[in-house]
Amino acid sequence: MDDYRGDWERLLGAWRERTAAAEAMGGEARVARQHARGRQTARERIAALCDPDSFREYGALAGGQHPAGHEPVPADGLVGGTARINGNPVVLFAEDFTVQGGSIGHPNAAKRARLVRLALEQGLPLLMLLDGAGERASNQGERYPHAPGDLQLLADLQGQVPTVALVLGTSAGHGALAGMFADLVIMLEGSALFSAGPPLVKAAMGVDTTAAELGDARMHTRDSGVAHNLCASEADCFATARYFLSLLPPRRGADLPVIAESKTTQPYRCEALAGLIPPRVDLPYDMRAVLRELVDRHTLFELQPDYGRTLVTALARIGGRPCLLVANQPAVQAGAITRDAALKARHFIDMASRFGLPLVSLVDNPGVMPGPEAERSGVLRAAGEMFQAQRRYRGRKVVVVLRKAFGFGSSVMGMNPWDQQLVTLALPGISLGGVPALGGAAASGADDDEALAMQTRQSGAWLAADAMAVDRVVEPAALRNELIAALAT
Repeated sequence: MDDYRGDWERLLGAWRERTAAAEAMGGEARVARQHARGRQTARERIAALCDPDSFREYGALAGGQHPAGHEPVPADGLVGGTARINGNPVVLFAEDFTVQGGSIGHPNAAKRARLVRLALEQGLPLLMLLDGAGERASNQGERYPHAPGDLQLLADLQGQVPTVALVLGTSAGHGALAGMFADLVIMLEGSALFSAGPPLVKAAMGVDTTAAELGDARMHTRDSGVAHNLCASEADCFATARYFLSLLPPRRGADLPVIAESKTTQPYRCEALAGLIPPRVDLPYDMRAVLRELVDRHTLFELQPDYGRTLVTALARIGGRPCLLVANQPAVQAGAITRDAALKARHFIDMASRFGLPLVSLVDNPGVMPGPEAERSGVLRAAGEMFQAQRRYRGRKVVVVLRKAFGFGSSVMGMNPWDQQLVTLALPGISLGGVPALGGAAASGADDDEALAMQTRQSGAWLAADAMAVDRVVEPAALRNELIAALAT
């Protein structure tokens, strides 16, 4: 009988050598430089993010056999495959900055497309760990493959499975654009995100700039709204991504990850709410403190906290059920609807609608922000888009009027007749109207008697309850239990 062990040993030796070269990434010196910047390598990041020993790599040998005999490029600068997070399967890829700056060659592009397509076909969440320079300059001298790109596939993927982008270094060009398709964009403190880096900006515009000036993490999470959450460390980025995924189903149409009854999911009276919410509509208070009382203990996860600060958007569990909370923030500009707040709400309401998350809207605002600056910002169009998002929403919608709701500000928060609310709740001291009595009377030319009548009509929940504008008037202490009962309906 023939003995093939020698042949196999030669083949396996070549396989082991090529695999080791891929796993060595850019080599010891480049790995050391990555560590010196306080950052992990692509493979270390995957190990830290995913469940232990769950990663199965796809395309490790891509970039190792160039048709023209060029030097091998380990894994072509992209490490990706399948893994488990919180015990559930996911697809992910990580740009490897130690290999040609994490730039995208043709094998790298093919691997990205393969992994995005895998997530789409198998219905698995996708995570993108971004730390790369965009398209590789050497691509210009090669023939481009005639095939769908990963950006086309990411557009197809949107809304089908949860997607998360983690910007862990400097992400430019194509990689940065890929992140814009994500449901949640997380940026590491000190990272940067931009369409073109300083050399291209200098060549195209003659402007000297830096990566931080173009796309600093704080700028994107506070001013541009391009990214959602800022984290102080890579470990915090990974914990944020894991918790976000724990509150969503693995794909559109799948069951929500409801937690069975436990001590943290039980109903209880929130006696503290009466001390947190002042009945007078002109007094500020912190909505975050109210939300912490209403949701299950230690489950509140605020989304995009530094952008559009007149509105709080958050994921949490109420009675063990994950839901999206959209709440006006009276501590910031009285909770008025600004352009940034409306755009933030629109994004996450659309996300909740796609994945079947219940929507809990807590209303306490004086309307859409007025004034020249607000009008220049495009607040009307943004508020219209927020209104459309809540109108399109078709899951369990619960509206809670805490104090005030005026004009279009009440409408964008879902307080509309025949808008498929599961229930509309109100506290007894609410104030409702097309415009606030204070200011509205003067604007309409009303005399003192008419102004007083307007203020009387807007005071208290009684007229709204009589007209069936609200379904139930409840005391503050009972509000958590009302929400649990509604979401369990």
